Amino acid sequence: MTVAVIQFGGSNCDRDAVRALDYLGVDAERIWHEDGLPEDTTGIMLPGGFSYGDYLRAGAMAARSPIMDEVRAATDDGTPVLGVCNGAQVGSESRLTAGAFTTNKSARFQCEHVHLRVENADTPWTEAFDEGDIIEIPIAHGEGRFEITDERYEDLEQNDQILFRYCDEDGNLTEEANPNGSTHNVAGILGKTDSVAVLMPHPERSTLPDIGGTDGQGILAGFQS
Repeated sequence: MTVAVIQFGGSNCDRDAVRALDYLGVDAERIWHEDGLPEDTTGIMLPGGFSYGDYLRAGAMAARSPIMDEVRAATDDGTPVLGVCNGAQVGSESRLTAGAFTTNKSARFQCEHVHLRVENADTPWTEAFDEGDIIEIPIAHGEGRFEITDERYEDLEQNDQILFRYCDEDGNLTEEANPNGSTHNVAGILGKTDSVAVLMPHPERSTLPDIGGTDGQGILAGFQS
């Protein structure tokens, strides 16, 4: 089993992702986007960072890299794909998931710990939790505000595609607990199947006990399912 952590120009969380996955016993390898996916790829992670300096829009240029054609083909075969922060933006720009990520409501970069409420525990990425569980994961983004039309949002709701929402420590969905102004406090969603997910918070930064919390372990464990 090899999880390909795709590195674009400007990615800066690829090493963190590999280290976190290795800690969990998941074989992971950084893959330069021009080299394509290895034949033994059994999972794909789109890591955080600032691919191509976030020119045009965050994730827009990386989404047009040829390797993303391979990623889309892999999702059709059921290969698990997780996009984190800039990787979520790349996933959205690649139409792996609905909606878009845009400038934070505060119009500034935000780096802090946030609370998330698990909305759907019946997925590879959340099976370590129960629905309604509150976990703590850090964020670090300037364009993390999730936007979507009302019609598409209703589709997400009806199809149980919302993974996480920003909340306070008691699980309340408040404006104060929503760090970037995301629509309906959405922090992470699924693609057309539950093997594809994107989220703005960084689970790899909440995996190693020596550097903080470990709530991210349950999310990355989705590659072990």
